[in-house]
Amino acid sequence: MDINELRGIHTLLVMAVFFGIVWWAYSAHRKKANDEAAHLIFEDDDVEQRTLEQEKTEKKQ
Repeated sequence: MDINELRGIHTLLVMAVFFGIVWWAYSAHRKKANDEAAHLIFEDDDVEQRTLEQEKTEKKQ
């Protein structure tokens, strides 16, 4: 077994791990967690208030 065979095995192993992570991330049982994470920015009620305060501060300067 030479170095090129080890590199080929390593490549296949890394590719299998990559596809495993992609499969896990997009699987049906992760849908709820992914949806919650995607909507986190919209659930922050203070964002609008901070934005308005920042705009007022910028206008004063």
